Amino acid sequence: MSQTPIERLRSYLGQLPPQSQAMLMREFERAIERGEDVAVATLVLDQLRIMVRGSEDNRPRTGDMARLFFQPLDPFLVDGSATRPGQIRRASLSPIWLWLVREGAPEAAHDYETMMATTHDPGASREVDKAVRKLQRAAAESILKIAGPGHDDNQRALARVGAPDVIEDLLPVGSVLKAREALDGLVGRLPRYVQVFGDAQISAVNEALNVPSLQTPQLLPFALSLVMQRLTAPWQIIRLAIKMAASDDEVRVAATPYGTAVTIALHDLAHLAAALRMDIRRGHFTNVAENLKSLHDGIRGLRTELDLRNESNWGKQLTAIRADISNTLQSEIDSVPGRIRRILRQRADKDISAGLRIDSIEVDEAAALIEFVAVCRNFASELAINEVTLRTYSDLQHYVERSTEALVQSLRGGDAKARAYRQMQAQAAIRFCEVLFGRDYAALMSRAAENATTVTVERKPSRAS
Repeated sequence: MSQTPIERLRSYLGQLPPQSQAMLMREFERAIERGEDVAVATLVLDQLRIMVRGSEDNRPRTGDMARLFFQPLDPFLVDGSATRPGQIRRASLSPIWLWLVREGAPEAAHDYETMMATTHDPGASREVDKAVRKLQRAAAESILKIAGPGHDDNQRALARVGAPDVIEDLLPVGSVLKAREALDGLVGRLPRYVQVFGDAQISAVNEALNVPSLQTPQLLPFALSLVMQRLTAPWQIIRLAIKMAASDDEVRVAATPYGTAVTIALHDLAHLAAALRMDIRRGHFTNVAENLKSLHDGIRGLRTELDLRNESNWGKQLTAIRADISNTLQSEIDSVPGRIRRILRQRADKDISAGLRIDSIEVDEAAALIEFVAVCRNFASELAINEVTLRTYSDLQHYVERSTEALVQSLRGGDAKARAYRQMQAQAAIRFCEVLFGRDYAALMSRAAENATTVTVERKPSRAS
Protein backbone atom coordinates (compact mmCIF):
# COMPACT_ATOMS: atom_id res chain seq x y z
CA MET A 1 0.00 0.00 0.00
CA SER A 2 3.00 2.31 0.48
CA GLN A 3 4.12 1.97 -3.15
CA THR A 4 3.99 5.01 -5.40
CA PRO A 5 2.02 4.84 -8.68
CA ILE A 6 5.31 4.52 -10.62
CA GLU A 7 6.43 1.63 -8.45
CA ARG A 8 3.07 -0.13 -8.86
CA LEU A 9 3.30 0.36 -12.65
CA ARG A 10 6.86 -1.00 -12.69
CA SER A 11 5.80 -3.96 -10.56
CA TYR A 12 2.93 -4.77 -12.92
CA LEU A 13 5.05 -4.45 -16.05
CA GLY A 14 7.78 -6.58 -14.49
CA GLN A 15 5.34 -9.48 -14.13
CA LEU A 16 4.63 -9.57 -17.87
CA PRO A 17 6.49 -12.05 -20.09
CA PRO A 18 9.14 -10.57 -22.43
CA GLN A 19 6.93 -11.04 -25.49
CA SER A 20 4.14 -9.01 -23.88
CA GLN A 21 6.57 -6.27 -22.85
CA ALA A 22 7.90 -6.01 -26.41
CA MET A 23 4.37 -5.91 -27.83
CA LEU A 24 3.39 -3.14 -25.40
CA MET A 25 6.44 -1.12 -26.41
CA ARG A 26 5.49 -1.35 -30.08
CA GLU A 27 1.87 -0.38 -29.43
CA PHE A 28 2.76 2.64 -27.28
CA GLU A 29 5.36 3.79 -29.82
CA ARG A 30 2.66 3.68 -32.50
CA ALA A 31 0.27 5.56 -30.21
CA ILE A 32 2.85 8.34 -29.81
CA GLU A 33 3.30 8.50 -33.59
CA ARG A 34 -0.47 8.93 -33.96
CA GLY A 35 -0.54 11.58 -31.23
CA GLU A 36 -2.73 9.50 -28.91
CA ASP A 37 -2.25 9.51 -25.11
CA VAL A 38 1.28 10.85 -25.48
CA ALA A 39 1.84 11.48 -21.76
CA VAL A 40 0.68 8.01 -20.68
CA ALA A 41 2.49 6.27 -23.54
CA THR A 42 5.76 8.07 -22.77
CA LEU A 43 5.54 7.19 -19.07
CA VAL A 44 4.93 3.49 -19.75
CA LEU A 45 7.59 3.37 -22.46
CA ASP A 46 10.23 4.79 -20.11
CA GLN A 47 9.56 2.03 -17.59
CA LEU A 48 9.46 -0.70 -20.22
CA ARG A 49 12.76 0.42 -21.73
CA ILE A 50 14.44 0.32 -18.33
CA MET A 51 13.25 -3.26 -17.85
CA VAL A 52 13.91 -4.53 -21.37
CA ARG A 53 17.30 -2.93 -21.96
CA GLY A 54 18.47 -2.16 -18.43
CA SER A 55 18.88 1.31 -16.93
CA GLU A 56 22.61 1.38 -17.70
CA ASP A 57 21.97 1.00 -21.44
CA ASN A 58 21.53 4.49 -22.91
CA ARG A 59 21.57 3.50 -26.54
CA PRO A 60 18.97 5.44 -28.53
CA ARG A 61 15.88 3.61 -29.66
CA THR A 62 15.52 3.25 -33.43
CA GLY A 63 11.93 4.49 -33.18
CA ASP A 64 13.04 7.62 -31.29
CA MET A 65 15.76 8.35 -33.85
CA ALA A 66 13.43 7.93 -36.82
CA ARG A 67 10.68 9.98 -35.15
CA LEU A 68 12.98 12.95 -34.57
CA PHE A 69 14.42 12.67 -38.07
CA PHE A 70 10.98 12.61 -39.75
CA GLN A 71 9.51 15.37 -37.56
CA PRO A 72 9.24 17.89 -40.48
CA LEU A 73 6.83 15.44 -42.14
CA ASP A 74 4.36 15.32 -39.23
CA PRO A 75 1.83 17.82 -40.70
CA PHE A 76 1.54 15.71 -43.86
CA LEU A 77 1.32 12.16 -42.52
CA VAL A 78 -1.86 10.14 -43.00
CA ASP A 79 -2.88 6.60 -42.13
CA GLY A 80 -4.14 4.29 -44.83
CA SER A 81 -3.05 3.75 -48.41
CA ALA A 82 -4.96 6.51 -50.24
CA THR A 83 -3.23 9.88 -50.44
CA ARG A 84 -3.55 13.14 -52.32
CA PRO A 85 -0.93 15.74 -53.30
CA GLY A 86 0.56 17.14 -50.10
CA GLN A 87 0.23 13.93 -48.08
CA ILE A 88 2.60 11.06 -47.19
CA ARG A 89 1.70 7.61 -45.92
CA ARG A 90 2.83 7.04 -42.35
CA ALA A 91 3.57 3.41 -43.17
CA SER A 92 6.22 4.48 -45.69
CA LEU A 93 8.52 6.03 -43.09
CA SER A 94 9.84 2.81 -41.58
CA PRO A 95 11.14 1.25 -44.84
CA ILE A 96 12.56 4.60 -45.95
CA TRP A 97 14.42 4.92 -42.64
CA LEU A 98 15.84 1.42 -42.95
CA TRP A 99 17.01 2.17 -46.49
CA LEU A 100 18.68 5.41 -45.38
CA VAL A 101 20.57 3.68 -42.56
CA ARG A 102 21.52 0.74 -44.78
CA GLU A 103 22.61 2.45 -48.00
CA GLY A 104 20.96 5.83 -48.54
CA ALA A 105 23.05 7.88 -46.08
CA PRO A 106 24.84 5.40 -43.75
CA GLU A 107 27.65 7.74 -42.62
CA ALA A 108 25.34 10.61 -41.66
CA ALA A 109 23.02 8.09 -39.97
CA HIS A 110 25.91 6.69 -37.93
CA ASP A 111 26.95 10.19 -36.81
CA TYR A 112 23.35 10.91 -35.84
CA GLU A 113 23.07 7.70 -33.82
CA THR A 114 26.35 8.44 -32.04
CA MET A 115 25.19 11.93 -31.14
CA MET A 116 21.85 10.64 -29.87
CA ALA A 117 23.64 8.13 -27.63
CA THR A 118 25.79 10.79 -25.95
CA THR A 119 23.09 13.28 -24.99
CA HIS A 120 20.54 13.11 -22.20
CA ASP A 121 17.93 15.38 -23.85
CA PRO A 122 17.97 14.81 -27.63
CA GLY A 123 15.03 17.11 -28.27
CA ALA A 124 16.81 20.14 -26.76
CA SER A 125 20.40 19.42 -27.87
CA ARG A 126 21.96 21.72 -30.47
CA GLU A 127 24.44 19.01 -31.44
CA VAL A 128 21.63 16.53 -32.06
CA ASP A 129 19.74 19.13 -34.08
CA LYS A 130 22.81 19.69 -36.24
CA ALA A 131 23.20 15.94 -36.73
CA VAL A 132 19.51 15.64 -37.63
CA ARG A 133 19.72 18.42 -40.20
CA LYS A 134 22.92 16.94 -41.65
CA LEU A 135 21.20 13.57 -42.05
CA GLN A 136 18.11 15.21 -43.54
CA ARG A 137 20.23 17.00 -46.17
CA ALA A 138 22.12 13.80 -46.97
CA ALA A 139 18.84 11.87 -47.15
CA ALA A 140 17.26 14.43 -49.48
CA GLU A 141 20.30 14.30 -51.75
CA SER A 142 20.25 10.50 -51.90
CA ILE A 143 16.49 10.37 -52.50
CA LEU A 144 16.57 12.95 -55.27
CA LYS A 145 19.49 11.10 -56.85
CA ILE A 146 17.42 7.93 -57.40
CA ALA A 147 13.84 9.26 -57.47
CA GLY A 148 14.12 12.82 -58.79
CA PRO A 149 13.18 13.99 -62.29
CA GLY A 150 15.34 12.46 -65.00
CA HIS A 151 16.17 9.32 -63.01
CA ASP A 152 13.60 6.92 -64.41
CA ASP A 153 16.25 4.25 -65.02
CA ASN A 154 16.86 3.60 -61.31
CA GLN A 155 14.18 0.94 -60.90
CA ARG A 156 16.54 -1.56 -59.27
CA ALA A 157 17.72 1.01 -56.73
CA LEU A 158 14.13 2.05 -56.01
CA ALA A 159 13.04 -1.56 -55.56
CA ARG A 160 15.51 -1.86 -52.67
CA VAL A 161 13.69 0.92 -50.82
CA GLY A 162 10.33 -0.79 -50.51
CA ALA A 163 6.92 -1.54 -52.01
CA PRO A 164 5.30 0.61 -54.74
CA ASP A 165 3.49 2.79 -52.16
CA VAL A 166 6.81 3.49 -50.43
CA ILE A 167 8.48 4.35 -53.74
CA GLU A 168 5.60 6.71 -54.53
CA ASP A 169 6.20 8.54 -51.23
CA LEU A 170 9.98 8.61 -51.59
CA LEU A 171 10.29 11.76 -53.72
CA PRO A 172 7.78 13.75 -51.62
CA VAL A 173 9.74 12.78 -48.48
CA GLY A 174 12.99 13.93 -50.04
CA SER A 175 11.44 17.17 -51.30
CA VAL A 176 10.02 18.08 -47.86
CA LEU A 177 13.30 17.30 -46.10
CA LYS A 178 15.23 19.40 -48.59
CA ALA A 179 12.85 22.35 -48.16
CA ARG A 180 12.57 22.10 -44.38
CA GLU A 181 13.74 25.69 -43.77
CA ALA A 182 11.37 27.12 -46.37
CA LEU A 183 8.40 25.24 -44.94
CA ASP A 184 9.32 26.29 -41.39
CA GLY A 185 9.47 29.89 -42.61
CA LEU A 186 6.03 29.57 -44.19
CA VAL A 187 4.57 28.24 -40.93
CA GLY A 188 6.02 31.22 -39.08
CA ARG A 189 4.39 33.68 -41.48
CA LEU A 190 0.94 32.15 -41.52
CA PRO A 191 -1.76 33.30 -39.07
CA ARG A 192 -2.74 30.73 -36.49
CA TYR A 193 -6.41 30.63 -37.51
CA VAL A 194 -8.22 32.05 -40.53
CA GLN A 195 -11.98 32.16 -40.01
CA VAL A 196 -12.78 33.97 -43.26
CA PHE A 197 -10.37 33.56 -46.16
CA GLY A 198 -11.08 36.93 -47.74
CA ASP A 199 -9.07 39.15 -50.08
CA ALA A 200 -6.79 40.52 -47.36
CA GLN A 201 -5.97 37.06 -46.02
CA ILE A 202 -5.48 35.66 -49.54
CA SER A 203 -2.99 38.42 -50.36
CA ALA A 204 -1.04 37.81 -47.15
CA VAL A 205 -0.90 34.04 -47.74
CA ASN A 206 0.04 34.53 -51.38
CA GLU A 207 2.94 36.74 -50.29
CA ALA A 208 4.08 34.10 -47.78
CA LEU A 209 3.97 31.46 -50.52
CA ASN A 210 6.01 33.60 -52.91
CA VAL A 211 9.23 31.68 -52.25
CA PRO A 212 10.88 29.99 -55.27
CA SER A 213 11.54 26.71 -53.45
CA LEU A 214 7.84 26.45 -52.50
CA GLN A 215 6.58 27.02 -56.02
CA THR A 216 7.83 23.73 -57.45
CA PRO A 217 5.29 21.05 -58.42
CA GLN A 218 6.61 18.83 -55.61
CA LEU A 219 6.53 21.41 -52.81
CA LEU A 220 3.49 23.55 -53.61
CA PRO A 221 0.93 20.87 -52.54
CA PHE A 222 2.66 20.61 -49.15
CA ALA A 223 2.70 24.38 -48.75
CA LEU A 224 -1.02 24.49 -49.61
CA SER A 225 -1.66 21.72 -47.07
CA LEU A 226 -0.05 23.86 -44.37
CA VAL A 227 -2.31 26.76 -45.34
CA MET A 228 -5.40 24.51 -45.28
CA GLN A 229 -4.63 23.46 -41.72
CA ARG A 230 -5.03 27.09 -40.64
CA LEU A 231 -8.40 27.60 -42.40
CA THR A 232 -11.62 27.15 -40.46
CA ALA A 233 -13.19 26.07 -43.78
CA PRO A 234 -10.44 24.13 -45.60
CA TRP A 235 -12.32 24.08 -48.92
CA GLN A 236 -11.67 27.83 -49.18
CA ILE A 237 -8.14 26.99 -50.34
CA ILE A 238 -9.60 27.07 -53.86
CA ARG A 239 -9.79 30.86 -53.53
CA LEU A 240 -6.01 30.99 -53.86
CA ALA A 241 -6.25 29.21 -57.21
CA ILE A 242 -9.07 31.50 -58.38
CA LYS A 243 -7.03 34.54 -57.34
CA MET A 244 -3.96 33.32 -59.25
CA ALA A 245 -6.03 32.59 -62.37
CA ALA A 246 -7.94 35.89 -62.06
CA SER A 247 -10.98 33.87 -63.14
CA ASP A 248 -13.45 31.30 -61.83
CA ASP A 249 -13.35 29.35 -65.09
CA GLU A 250 -12.06 25.88 -64.28
CA VAL A 251 -9.95 25.67 -67.45
CA ARG A 252 -8.02 28.80 -66.54
CA VAL A 253 -7.75 27.73 -62.89
CA ALA A 254 -6.45 24.29 -63.86
CA ALA A 255 -3.81 25.90 -66.10
CA THR A 256 -2.12 27.54 -63.08
CA PRO A 257 0.18 25.69 -60.64
CA TYR A 258 -2.38 26.47 -57.93
CA GLY A 259 -4.97 24.34 -59.69
CA THR A 260 -3.81 21.53 -57.42
CA ALA A 261 -5.68 23.34 -54.63
CA VAL A 262 -8.98 22.31 -56.25
CA THR A 263 -7.79 18.71 -56.54
CA ILE A 264 -6.84 18.75 -52.86
CA ALA A 265 -10.19 20.23 -51.80
CA LEU A 266 -12.14 17.64 -53.80
CA HIS A 267 -10.09 14.78 -52.36
CA ASP A 268 -10.65 15.99 -48.80
CA LEU A 269 -14.40 16.29 -49.39
CA ALA A 270 -14.49 12.73 -50.76
CA HIS A 271 -12.52 11.53 -47.73
CA LEU A 272 -14.94 13.31 -45.38
CA ALA A 273 -17.90 11.76 -47.22
CA ALA A 274 -16.37 8.30 -46.76
CA ALA A 275 -15.85 8.97 -43.04
CA LEU A 276 -19.49 10.11 -42.75
CA ARG A 277 -20.66 6.93 -44.45
CA MET A 278 -18.61 4.79 -42.07
CA ASP A 279 -19.89 6.66 -38.98
CA ILE A 280 -23.50 6.21 -40.07
CA ARG A 281 -23.04 2.50 -40.75
CA ARG A 282 -21.55 2.05 -37.29
CA GLY A 283 -24.30 4.07 -35.64
CA HIS A 284 -21.90 6.80 -34.51
CA PHE A 285 -23.77 10.09 -34.82
CA THR A 286 -21.62 12.28 -32.55
CA ASN A 287 -19.79 14.05 -35.38
CA VAL A 288 -22.45 13.71 -38.07
CA ALA A 289 -23.79 17.27 -37.72
CA GLU A 290 -20.31 18.79 -37.95
CA ASN A 291 -19.33 16.61 -40.92
CA LEU A 292 -22.59 17.33 -42.73
CA LYS A 293 -22.04 21.07 -42.33
CA SER A 294 -18.47 20.79 -43.63
CA LEU A 295 -19.64 18.75 -46.63
CA HIS A 296 -22.56 21.08 -47.31
CA ASP A 297 -20.41 24.21 -47.15
CA GLY A 298 -17.62 22.67 -49.21
CA ILE A 299 -19.88 21.40 -51.99
CA ARG A 300 -21.79 24.68 -52.12
CA GLY A 301 -18.53 26.64 -52.14
CA LEU A 302 -17.06 24.70 -55.05
CA ARG A 303 -20.31 24.90 -57.01
CA THR A 304 -20.77 28.64 -56.51
CA GLU A 305 -17.19 29.93 -56.60
CA LEU A 306 -15.95 27.77 -59.49
CA ASP A 307 -17.46 27.52 -62.94
CA LEU A 308 -17.32 23.73 -63.18
CA ARG A 309 -18.42 21.78 -66.25
CA ASN A 310 -20.37 18.59 -65.62
CA GLU A 311 -18.25 16.63 -68.10
CA SER A 312 -14.88 17.77 -66.72
CA ASN A 313 -12.82 15.70 -64.26
CA TRP A 314 -13.48 18.14 -61.43
CA GLY A 315 -17.17 18.31 -62.28
CA LYS A 316 -17.47 14.51 -62.33
CA GLN A 317 -15.67 14.24 -58.99
CA LEU A 318 -18.00 16.74 -57.34
CA THR A 319 -21.06 15.00 -58.81
CA ALA A 320 -19.80 11.64 -57.52
CA ILE A 321 -19.28 13.08 -54.02
CA ARG A 322 -22.82 14.49 -53.94
CA ALA A 323 -24.26 11.17 -55.18
CA ASP A 324 -22.30 9.21 -52.55
CA ILE A 325 -23.54 11.46 -49.75
CA SER A 326 -27.11 11.45 -51.06
CA ASN A 327 -27.24 7.64 -51.32
CA THR A 328 -25.75 7.19 -47.85
CA LEU A 329 -28.11 9.64 -46.17
CA GLN A 330 -31.22 8.59 -48.05
CA SER A 331 -30.74 4.94 -47.17
CA GLU A 332 -30.39 5.77 -43.47
CA ILE A 333 -33.23 8.30 -43.44
CA ASP A 334 -35.60 5.78 -45.05
CA SER A 335 -34.93 3.32 -42.23
CA VAL A 336 -35.83 5.69 -39.37
CA PRO A 337 -39.66 5.48 -39.42
CA GLY A 338 -39.51 1.68 -39.23
CA ARG A 339 -37.25 1.84 -36.17
CA ILE A 340 -39.68 4.21 -34.43
CA ARG A 341 -42.75 2.11 -35.29
CA ARG A 342 -41.18 -1.04 -33.83
CA ILE A 343 -40.84 0.73 -30.48
CA LEU A 344 -44.17 2.57 -30.37
CA ARG A 345 -46.40 0.02 -32.14
CA GLN A 346 -49.65 -0.51 -30.27
CA ARG A 347 -50.20 -4.12 -29.23
CA ALA A 348 -53.22 -5.91 -27.88
CA ASP A 349 -53.08 -6.72 -24.16
CA LYS A 350 -52.96 -10.44 -24.92
CA ASP A 351 -49.81 -9.96 -27.01
CA ILE A 352 -47.90 -8.29 -24.15
CA SER A 353 -46.22 -10.77 -21.83
CA ALA A 354 -45.33 -9.89 -18.25
CA GLY A 355 -41.58 -9.84 -18.95
CA LEU A 356 -41.69 -7.85 -22.18
CA ARG A 357 -39.32 -4.89 -22.07
CA ILE A 358 -38.05 -2.11 -24.33
CA ASP A 359 -34.28 -1.90 -24.68
CA SER A 360 -33.08 1.51 -23.49
CA ILE A 361 -30.16 1.33 -25.92
CA GLU A 362 -32.59 0.90 -28.80
CA VAL A 363 -34.52 3.97 -27.61
CA ASP A 364 -31.29 6.01 -27.44
CA GLU A 365 -30.36 4.91 -30.96
CA ALA A 366 -33.82 5.78 -32.26
CA ALA A 367 -33.69 9.25 -30.66
CA ALA A 368 -30.25 9.78 -32.23
CA LEU A 369 -31.68 8.82 -35.62
CA ILE A 370 -34.49 11.36 -35.25
CA GLU A 371 -31.90 14.02 -34.41
CA PHE A 372 -29.97 12.85 -37.47
CA VAL A 373 -33.00 13.41 -39.71
CA ALA A 374 -33.51 16.83 -38.13
CA VAL A 375 -29.90 17.77 -38.84
CA CYS A 376 -30.20 16.58 -42.43
CA ARG A 377 -33.06 19.04 -42.96
CA ASN A 378 -30.61 21.93 -42.59
CA PHE A 379 -28.42 20.71 -45.44
CA ALA A 380 -30.94 18.76 -47.54
CA SER A 381 -31.01 20.96 -50.63
CA GLU A 382 -27.26 21.07 -51.33
CA LEU A 383 -26.84 17.35 -50.56
CA ALA A 384 -29.70 16.28 -52.88
CA ILE A 385 -31.87 14.76 -50.13
CA ASN A 386 -34.49 17.49 -49.86
CA GLU A 387 -37.57 15.42 -50.75
CA VAL A 388 -36.84 12.33 -48.66
CA THR A 389 -35.77 14.38 -45.64
CA LEU A 390 -38.84 16.62 -45.55
CA ARG A 391 -41.21 13.69 -46.14
CA THR A 392 -39.61 11.51 -43.46
CA TYR A 393 -39.48 14.28 -40.87
CA SER A 394 -43.13 15.16 -41.46
CA ASP A 395 -44.16 11.49 -41.20
CA LEU A 396 -42.20 11.15 -37.95
CA GLN A 397 -43.92 14.17 -36.45
CA HIS A 398 -47.40 12.92 -37.28
CA TYR A 399 -46.74 9.34 -36.19
CA VAL A 400 -45.01 10.18 -32.91
CA GLU A 401 -47.66 12.75 -31.98
CA ARG A 402 -50.55 10.32 -32.58
CA SER A 403 -48.74 7.42 -30.92
CA THR A 404 -47.87 9.45 -27.83
CA GLU A 405 -51.45 10.55 -27.33
CA ALA A 406 -52.71 6.98 -27.83
CA LEU A 407 -50.16 5.54 -25.42
CA VAL A 408 -51.00 8.10 -22.73
CA GLN A 409 -54.67 7.28 -23.16
CA SER A 410 -53.94 3.53 -22.88
CA LEU A 411 -52.39 4.11 -19.44
CA ARG A 412 -55.85 4.98 -18.08
CA GLY A 413 -57.06 1.41 -18.37
CA GLY A 414 -56.24 -1.98 -19.82
CA ASP A 415 -54.63 -5.05 -18.34
CA ALA A 416 -52.33 -4.41 -15.38
CA LYS A 417 -49.79 -6.88 -16.81
CA ALA A 418 -49.48 -4.77 -19.97
CA ARG A 419 -49.34 -1.43 -18.17
CA ALA A 420 -45.60 -1.61 -17.36
CA TYR A 421 -44.76 -2.18 -21.00
CA ARG A 422 -47.05 0.65 -22.13
CA GLN A 423 -45.40 2.96 -19.60
CA MET A 424 -42.03 2.17 -21.19
CA GLN A 425 -43.52 2.88 -24.61
CA ALA A 426 -44.92 6.17 -23.36
CA GLN A 427 -41.55 7.19 -21.91
CA ALA A 428 -39.87 6.39 -25.24
CA ALA A 429 -42.52 8.38 -27.11
CA ILE A 430 -42.02 11.37 -24.81
CA ARG A 431 -38.28 11.15 -25.47
CA PHE A 432 -38.97 11.29 -29.21
CA CYS A 433 -41.37 14.22 -28.69
CA GLU A 434 -38.60 16.21 -27.07
CA VAL A 435 -36.48 15.81 -30.19
CA LEU A 436 -39.30 16.55 -32.63
CA PHE A 437 -41.36 19.20 -30.81
CA GLY A 438 -39.17 20.56 -28.02
CA ARG A 439 -39.02 20.27 -24.24
CA ASP A 440 -42.27 22.13 -23.52
CA TYR A 441 -44.41 19.68 -25.48
CA ALA A 442 -42.50 16.71 -24.05
CA ALA A 443 -43.07 18.03 -20.51
CA LEU A 444 -46.79 18.45 -21.24
CA MET A 445 -47.10 14.83 -22.44
CA SER A 446 -45.04 13.64 -19.46
CA ARG A 447 -47.49 15.28 -17.04
CA ALA A 448 -50.39 13.73 -18.95
CA ALA A 449 -48.80 10.29 -18.63
CA GLU A 450 -48.28 10.80 -14.88
CA ASN A 451 -51.88 11.88 -14.41
CA ALA A 452 -53.14 8.87 -16.37
CA THR A 453 -51.07 6.51 -14.24
CA THR A 454 -52.24 8.19 -11.02
CA VAL A 455 -55.91 7.92 -11.98
CA THR A 456 -55.49 4.23 -12.80
CA VAL A 457 -53.81 3.50 -9.46
CA GLU A 458 -56.55 5.35 -7.51
CA ARG A 459 -59.33 3.48 -9.27
CA LYS A 460 -58.07 0.00 -8.36
CA PRO A 461 -59.01 0.06 -4.60
CA SER A 462 -62.50 1.38 -5.31
CA ARG A 463 -63.14 -1.50 -7.72
CA ALA A 464 -61.88 -4.00 -5.16
CA SER A 465 -64.26 -2.67 -2.50
